[in-house]
Amino acid sequence: MRTNYVLIDYENVQPKNLMLLEGEHFKVKVFIGASITKLPLELVTAMQSLGDRAEYVRIAGNGPNALDFHIAYYIGHLSFASSDSFFHIISKDTGFDPLIAHLKDRKIFCKRSATLDGIPILRSLTEAGKDVQVDAVVEKLKGMPKSRPQKDKTLRTMISAWFGKNLDDVSLDRIVGELTRRKFISLDHGKVRYSLPA
Repeated sequence: MRTNYVLIDYENVQPKNLMLLEGEHFKVKVFIGASITKLPLELVTAMQSLGDRAEYVRIAGNGPNALDFHIAYYIGHLSFASSDSFFHIISKDTGFDPLIAHLKDRKIFCKRSATLDGIPILRSLTEAGKDVQVDAVVEKLKGMPKSRPQKDKTLRTMISAWFGKNLDDVSLDRIVGELTRRKFISLDHGKVRYSLPA
């Protein structure tokens, strides 16, 4: 799968659901203005969990479009090194749109989304068939052998976060039920035991 770079305009959007980007094909850069001196623990913890696939880019100076220019620079630099990557700008700023149109003319894959769950690859998973959704959950759980949720409620909260909190209770019940039916998990008084495929 191609590398998906997610470039977050933190002055414009403060995402709460970085867990959506746990897949190995995501690389995250959070662009932070010079005036920001503190970051929420939730963001810092989520960034740490992504390891070397995530980094902060601190803007040294101030200016009306300083952060935007930095994002544009990084897209140019990264697209030169990795021409088949997809770039996702997370910002409500429509000023990026002419740049994105120009990049598309140059055959560089780029899209702006106002939220993380607006990223096409994540949205398509939310809208995918039930088998694809269950397979995606299995793959995510396999990738976190030491930190899998131990309680049914926690598992449901994590699955909901992975899908951008766009699943209703019926969909969550269906996914957990299918995991149980396939014997990938078993539930005992609210506790979860795993038996995932190799």
